[in-house]
Amino acid sequence: MFQFCFVLRLEFKSVSVYLPPAANVALEVLRNTESNLTTTQRHVSSGLRVQTAKDNATYWEIATKTRTDVGALSAVQDALGLAHATVEVASTSVDSAADIVSQIKAKLVSAMESSVDKTKVNAEIGQLKDQLRSVGSSASFNGVNWVQLSGDDDPANPREVPASFIRASNGTVSIGSLTYAGDKDDTTITPDAARYLIDNLSNGTGGHGVLTSAAFATSVGAAQSYVMISSDGGDTSGQVEISMDNATTNGAITDMINVTEAMLSQLTTIGSAFGSMQSRVTLQSDFAQSLSDSLTSGVGKLVDADMEVESTRLLALQTQEQIGRQSLSIVNASYAMVNQLFQNIQ
Repeated sequence: MFQFCFVLRLEFKSVSVYLPPAANVALEVLRNTESNLTTTQRHVSSGLRVQTAKDNATYWEIATKTRTDVGALSAVQDALGLAHATVEVASTSVDSAADIVSQIKAKLVSAMESSVDKTKVNAEIGQLKDQLRSVGSSASFNGVNWVQLSGDDDPANPREVPASFIRASNGTVSIGSLTYAGDKDDTTITPDAARYLIDNLSNGTGGHGVLTSAAFATSVGAAQSYVMISSDGGDTSGQVEISMDNATTNGAITDMINVTEAMLSQLTTIGSAFGSMQSRVTLQSDFAQSLSDSLTSGVGKLVDADMEVESTRLLALQTQEQIGRQSLSIVNASYAMVNQLFQNIQ
């Protein structure tokens, strides 16, 4: 409780009453309390103890930069989600194609029996080949097809998806990618160059698609340039689609079986590549989420307010404010009373 003293000074016929120092003290205390109260209320309402640069310039700079990194990581996570769907569609299509080619191989083997009507077997194979075309053309997600080339696509151009956001120690940033490599040497067409299911390039020969490449026939020494299905574009002269009739010899069927087996081997390689990429996308997505959580937690330790402490402080300051106002009110009332006593002294 403040103690008050009043100074009475008689100057001839006038009386002066001076405001006691206690009033100034009470007013100053109230101002400080209200200032602290305003700051604490801001901490409680925003949840931040460092909200602007003036609160703590160093922490504010770190937090602002880290929040932009978290935003970039969020974008990477979205891209990884799209990538996962795209790669999953491609992987599923390759698995389906391998299953269908296996069925065609079984049909070819059954055609080796002399009692089998090869024309009927060929009709069944024709249906399966139509399904292969459908698998290749429909393996698209968001307009992106990773298993079929068409038009002027570049077979050497890798399929890439953003996978990571990296900030170097010097402040520069870079974006890491997950890549499904295309054929880097498209001048020589080999079975290994077939990194897609179907090659419909307008200026090609179908060599970059497992199902459209004659390289498999060459590799097994087949008598003809057998392909599973013909390309819808490019130069396919000299290529022969796998098919038969009752006049087809067992030697020709054996060549077809060997070509089909070689295609299955390459489909397995492609399927394995897509499967590995699926795993990498999943791992990278999990890591990006964990990294984002860690960064967010780190920023919180720098700038977040301790809500229990701030709430307690808020109640204390509100109580102090009430006491300060009451003290100032008492001082003012006492001053008014003394002033009233001497107001008629002339």
